Amino acid sequence: MSRIAKSPITIPAGVEVSQSGSVFSVKGKLGEMSMNVHSAVIITNTDNVLTFETVKASEKELKSAWAQAGTARANAFNLIKGVSEGWEKKLTLIGVGYRAQARGKVLNLTLGFSHPVNYNLPEGVSVETPSQTEVVVKGIDKQKVGQAAAEIRAFRPPEPYKGKGVRYTDEYVVRKDAKKK
Repeated sequence: MSRIAKSPITIPAGVEVSQSGSVFSVKGKLGEMSMNVHSAVIITNTDNVLTFETVKASEKELKSAWAQAGTARANAFNLIKGVSEGWEKKLTLIGVGYRAQARGKVLNLTLGFSHPVNYNLPEGVSVETPSQTEVVVKGIDKQKVGQAAAEIRAFRPPEPYKGKGVRYTDEYVVRKDAKKK
């Protein structure tokens, strides 16, 4: 049995939740999102509290049904938080001459290559650069925000000797000793 599926979700003020068939929709101040719910999962809304149950099935199918209920609960929580607060990932550029500049839907990066790197942002994702070495990726879809941040980090991942590169702000890079004679 999934422990995640058993914990209910309290719907914050200003968020509307609806379900028609297998489509679960959430609407809030930042936007609207929806997801498909597995046929083995039942979502119940009682007094702005969502609970997740499974369809009665055989013992073999029950384990899979609870796994689907846990996944549906986690995805529903991500949708609710996304439309009410939004998601963000913070990146830090470490290295001499490493700079970032946001221009509309394009992020210009100078990462020590012979050419500047231009990253076109996907739909529904925005970028802010509070300083030249900080990048904040924002959006309502957790998956898109995480994917965009991972693609920006992949241009120059942190290296273990000097720690130079693009890293998440809360990321710890294990440093290696230099080669000894």
